Amino acid sequence: MFQFFLDVLIRTADLALVAVGLSAVYALVKFPNVAHVQYAVIGAFLTLTGQRLGLPFAVAMVASCLLTGALAVLLNMLVFRRLLRSGPAIAMIGSLAVSMVIVALVLGIAGSRPQRFEFDIVAPLVIAGARVSHAQAYSIAVAITVLSLFTFVLYRTSLGRSMRALASNPALAEATGINSAGITNQISFVSGALAAVGGTMLAMTGDVHVNLGTDLLLPVFAAAILGGLGSPLGAVAGALLIAIAETSVTNLNFGWLVGQPLAFLPVTYISAASFIFLLVALLFKPYGLFDREVRRV
Repeated sequence: MFQFFLDVLIRTADLALVAVGLSAVYALVKFPNVAHVQYAVIGAFLTLTGQRLGLPFAVAMVASCLLTGALAVLLNMLVFRRLLRSGPAIAMIGSLAVSMVIVALVLGIAGSRPQRFEFDIVAPLVIAGARVSHAQAYSIAVAITVLSLFTFVLYRTSLGRSMRALASNPALAEATGINSAGITNQISFVSGALAAVGGTMLAMTGDVHVNLGTDLLLPVFAAAILGGLGSPLGAVAGALLIAIAETSVTNLNFGWLVGQPLAFLPVTYISAASFIFLLVALLFKPYGLFDREVRRV
């Protein structure tokens, strides 16, 4: 049972960092940025490149976050802001085009072969009979630290107060002197950095590959919608629910249904759990779990 809890926590950490950034930006720009998941791919490859250049892993990840955040700001200023003049639907389609361009560029530069970070091989940690690798434990610790810092920024700093004011009433916020364009750029930078951390953590426990962002697209959007698009902390709750669903698919014994002692669903059914949760959310809770907050925004 504790192993199931750890597996859920690991998957939640992978999804939450990317979903929080997606939801935070949506609260300001009011369109779902499909290209956001590709920031995770860029962040993972930049961290890998930094490590191979001889930088310590932590330094390489920080540099990756800064570069990915800067790219998110540039795309917001040069592409998405202009597309939004034609409406959110056009901006969303444009973000899909940007996503495809990023995938093509990464494929052309890094190739399609999966790559891995270079770490020493050590025995896994054993906690209450459950096994967790050092990379997985590091991923959980980083996610908790980064999300705690983001929460502090959101509710205890002028940037967070300005963001929440713009999300609640853009016209009134601008009338009080808040620079909406500047705040949006700052939040875009933060969201890009969060995605870079999320992509790096996910790749650290698996592989660095070009399809990493595509694999994240559905569960990240499902988590953001479940929590309520525009509610960053709600995205964490959504990520937890998606993680529980995905982990249950491959951990529950369905042998009693087929008259066998052991019967588990293939890992390929993991994506089906996200589809089901997303469909249920759209049917019964289209505003997400924290619908009051999202309606207010």
